[in-house]
Amino acid sequence: MDAHVTDSAGTPAEPDDPAGTAGASGSGDGRHSGGEDGRGSGGRDSGGAGQRTRHRLRWIALCLSFFVLVLAGAGWWLYRKLEGNITTDVSAAEELARYDKERPLPAPRGAQNLLLIGSDTRAGPGNRKYGRSKGQRSDTTLLVHLAADRRSATVVSIPRDLMVDVPGCRTGKGTYTREQFTQFNFAFAFGGAACTIRTVERLTGVRIDHHMVIDFHGFKDMVDAVDGVTVCLTEPINDKDAHISLKAGRHTLSGEQALGYVRTRKSLGNGSDTERMGRQQQFLGALFNKVQSNGVLLNPTKLYPVLDAATKSLTTDPGLDSLRDLYDLTRSVRSIPAERVQFLTLPRRPYALDANRDEPVEPDASRLFERLREDAPVKVVPSDTTASTDPRTHGDGSTGTGRRSPAPTFTGTNAATGTCR
Repeated sequence: MDAHVTDSAGTPAEPDDPAGTAGASGSGDGRHSGGEDGRGSGGRDSGGAGQRTRHRLRWIALCLSFFVLVLAGAGWWLYRKLEGNITTDVSAAEELARYDKERPLPAPRGAQNLLLIGSDTRAGPGNRKYGRSKGQRSDTTLLVHLAADRRSATVVSIPRDLMVDVPGCRTGKGTYTREQFTQFNFAFAFGGAACTIRTVERLTGVRIDHHMVIDFHGFKDMVDAVDGVTVCLTEPINDKDAHISLKAGRHTLSGEQALGYVRTRKSLGNGSDTERMGRQQQFLGALFNKVQSNGVLLNPTKLYPVLDAATKSLTTDPGLDSLRDLYDLTRSVRSIPAERVQFLTLPRRPYALDANRDEPVEPDASRLFERLREDAPVKVVPSDTTASTDPRTHGDGSTGTGRRSPAPTFTGTNAATGTCR
């Protein structure tokens, strides 16, 4: 009965089959063979194909696993390389810790203040061609306030020739300078980032949470990494000191040209540092737009050079010296609309005792600093619009009468404007 059931799945033997064939099919071996195939010779072919398919799948899985390991290894290597590019300014953190009790209170919860310092050092092969100088000064200093809700950012340029009180600072040789009233960019020459931060905090009452320092060479690399930044010139530039010569019109500047553009002063406009800071702000707005564009952030072949240039260029405090820290910072601001990234210069005028130096305009400067300390709105308008502040307005936007007043306005621009209008 069992044999009949087993053989029924196969093809019945014909009565006129040769004896050898019938005998074979009637034997125990033939019955087992018919039961194993289940489909005669076609079953044997199918089984071989199945084995070959399983074999190929195993090889495919092995290859995929190998490639995953290679990619993971390459990703880890790139991560370590980028992170290793960053220079950590430990000495500044240690120096600031010594004066922690005299520093301003932290910003309201969630808000952050960063100080970006552009160094004019000529040290290193990439910077020597821009001239000789002893030591270094802060050629450009930007106070960046990130609102707690990350819906806006306010960037304030601090004039390098502003006359300020610079505290006694520890030098690189371990000695201390005396406290003095002098131009702002001397602070960086005296005691590096720590002295500059203490000077800014004394001037503004705003506590600096993080700082970054970038030199000429690093700035050029950043611009080249995004394939240049477009500017529109209303007049030609020919400045031998800044190494730039351009006709009026639209230009996509390389790193070298961009450095000349943001450095040029006496050969463009009225030659003032205030006008130069305005050009720097417009250029930074255009650079922000270029980096924020999907063509950079979503394209690995474009993003890696930007990250490589950025990390090589930066000297940061220990709180920003890893890719994770920088990524968290970038992620928190990448959704800010370009028109809400505002640039302005600290309200200033020629210093009474020296027209080649600057001094803050009061009460406007104090009003601006108060808004930043309180994480309160600041409105920036173009230069052809009247900018004003109301000294009667409190930091919370009230006037003492229970009525809200508009945010004070200052002359400036935003990242959506750029240099081409």
